[in-house]
Parts: sequence; structure tokens; C-alpha cells
Amino acid sequence: MGLDDKIENAAEKLGGKGKEAAGRAGDDPNLEAEGKADQSKADLKQAGEKVKDAFKKD
Repeated sequence: MGLDDKIENAAEKLGGKGKEAAGRAGDDPNLEAEGKADQSKADLKQAGEKVKDAFKKD
């Protein structure tokens, strides 16, 4: 996984956490759900990059 990808995924996950917190604080379930979805998306991207890296090393 390249450094750029790691930074991008971390930023997306952090943004998702912010949306989730803002949704919870503002009593907005849609924004909270969007934040959780952003975090999940970032986690899936990170997992995919790790799989690609595992195959590159062999």
C-alpha cells in the first residue's frame, strides 16, 4: 500500500468519524449513518490494498 493511499484512507476514515459525531450531536441520523458508511468504505479500501500488497510480495 502506497503512502498516498494510506493517507487518503485515513483522511476518509477521519472524515467519517467527524460526520458520525456531528450527526450524533445534531440528532441527525442520516448524517451519522453517512459517517459510518464513509468509515466502512475506508476500511474496505485499506483491506483491498493490503491484499494487493500481499500478492506483490510473492
